[in-house]
Amino acid sequence: MSELEEKQERMRALLDQYRLDALVLERVASFAWATCGASSCINTAATNGVATLVITRDRRYLVTNNIEARRLAEEEQLVQQGWTFDVVPWYDSQDRVAALTRGMAVGADGPRPGAVDLSVELARLRTNLTPQEGERFRTLGGLCAEAMGATMRSIQPGQTEREIAARLAFESEVRGVQAIGNLIATDQRVFAFRHPLPTEKRLDHYAMVVLCGRKWGLVCSLTRLVHFGPLPDELRRKALAVAEIDAALILGTRPGHTLGEVFQRATEAYARAGYPDEWRLHHQGGPAGYEPREIVAIPGLEGRIAEGQFYAWNPSIAGAKSEDTFWVGAHENQIITHIPDWPMVSVAVGGVTIERPAILERR
Repeated sequence: MSELEEKQERMRALLDQYRLDALVLERVASFAWATCGASSCINTAATNGVATLVITRDRRYLVTNNIEARRLAEEEQLVQQGWTFDVVPWYDSQDRVAALTRGMAVGADGPRPGAVDLSVELARLRTNLTPQEGERFRTLGGLCAEAMGATMRSIQPGQTEREIAARLAFESEVRGVQAIGNLIATDQRVFAFRHPLPTEKRLDHYAMVVLCGRKWGLVCSLTRLVHFGPLPDELRRKALAVAEIDAALILGTRPGHTLGEVFQRATEAYARAGYPDEWRLHHQGGPAGYEPREIVAIPGLEGRIAEGQFYAWNPSIAGAKSEDTFWVGAHENQIITHIPDWPMVSVAVGGVTIERPAILERR
């Protein structure tokens, strides 16, 4: 069974499960998943794309306007995938999705009048990747690691956060990756904000760089930190603590365990490290796919981890953070965003030792 066929089977099973006649997919993430990596995104900040998929029991429609139809047909090759194009003029206000699903019981990947909201169920589907998607994800991980490594080694004191963000965007785009998450903090802003949008502040000694890179619809995440001059002892202690917490999360992310069980490991690791309440100040991550996090883990969450999934945990303590994307294998997990020659710290958890990124120290 091809990747496309497998996804069609999954969508038909979802229709059966909820006794529906049609499924409407509007989100950029859902469109990319259902089409095996095609893009309906023009505005990279948009949740919904410029084309909508309508899947019924026996037909598969792609609804779009005359501006987008040719690109989707020729460059994304979606006619060859068997989608029936339903094209309207860009200035026409008719609701073709409503017309195609009139009289049907409908499910959707988000809130839609008269439809069952299946956004949670579809997010779960998007986390269970096919082998073909897994190979694309590994390729993306390598590209994101290259972009991050090149950016971090180019940083110099005196640069503004916006200049660093521009370099990260450049290094991503030249590799065919969109930096849909491009967060930069320097010096005191690293300690103040967990989601730091870049500003005109100039770097003195310390910088945090966060990338969420998208290609083929898939999104890979990683964070790295660089410090110029002697690293303060307190910051070194925090960096080691988040590495230990991250190691506990990665080693606990094994098939059959629940997300709630792994989250509990994290809270215990925070407490052992001497920072029992820091987990309350920022989410800890979760399974990745066609969103940076398809599901954000919370205490007690029952969703089970499966072999072949990809995860990105991001434990943080004010001033320090650890984040990579990794694949859950049958016997062990594999980091896909490893940067060669990056300084690492060895961390032992339950008798198992793994390496996590350290702060890059530059003079």
